[in-house]
Amino acid sequence: MTASEQTKTAIVFPGMGPSGFSEVGRFLTLDPFARKRLAEADEALGYSVFDRLRDSEDDYSEATQIAFLVNSMASADRAEQEHGLVPDLCVGPSFGQKAAAAYVSSLPFPEVVRLTAELARCEHAYFAEEYQDAVTHTFVRTPQEKLTEILTELGERGEWYDYSGYLDDGFFMVSLREPELEWFKKAISQAGGYSMYSMVPAVHAPAFAELRRRAAEEILPRYDILDPKLPVVTDQDGTIVTTADELRTMLLDTFDLPIHWPKVVDTLKGAGVSKMYITGPDNLFHRLDRTKSNFEVVTVGPGKRSRPARKR
Repeated sequence: MTASEQTKTAIVFPGMGPSGFSEVGRFLTLDPFARKRLAEADEALGYSVFDRLRDSEDDYSEATQIAFLVNSMASADRAEQEHGLVPDLCVGPSFGQKAAAAYVSSLPFPEVVRLTAELARCEHAYFAEEYQDAVTHTFVRTPQEKLTEILTELGERGEWYDYSGYLDDGFFMVSLREPELEWFKKAISQAGGYSMYSMVPAVHAPAFAELRRRAAEEILPRYDILDPKLPVVTDQDGTIVTTADELRTMLLDTFDLPIHWPKVVDTLKGAGVSKMYITGPDNLFHRLDRTKSNFEVVTVGPGKRSRPARKR
């Protein structure tokens, strides 16, 4: 591969993690890029996102999701203006797909705001009826063979589980029933692993095919998705998306297919990417060993100083 091919840049919109109102609200209030995007979101929805966010007690409420989307897009705006970012590829793992769809102009930002709100309501209704006690647990430093033993024991007891994410070596997301969570966390600890956090509702599990169907039949047909102006790398298997149909499939795959970050990294490396901008409130992807060891990483977002991290 030539030197010129090694200079490609990717923009990555991170997935959501737990966050407090104080930091998110402060960014929405004080950052000029966020204020502009927030005004667009308010207009698109017909209500004050900030007011609903302030009153929300749910880490993944409709308002929280919209605020995360706003802050991610605002961070990309800052990266373009202050860093001169002109990416060659775009990635949006998990919730980051929504910001990615707006960034590559497959949907206008106000449309993505409305789509995000509708999908949040759809998810809420689904989990009020199905898998009411499902959680997605994220944990690290757990060898695959040990995890396989743990999940085999869970399955032999007739308990449900699904892989929801492969993030790095020994770093996974698994969905299971909440009554089994404490046993699972103890088993992970005994295997030498470390539990990070649990998400409610659960995400990215093959069992949620009905949620995918509802989104496909009841919501997405109302939106005119266009071909992306920039190639998008899917977070499920690292496929490069260049058409509207492929992007629509990617948006649906997030409901019932797990994240596979190593495959994303492999695709980016194969495309000659050497620099990665992670734009948005990210507490995960820029910290992964597989990310740090393969790219020069620049983080731009709430609480970030917009400084590059060294490539190891």
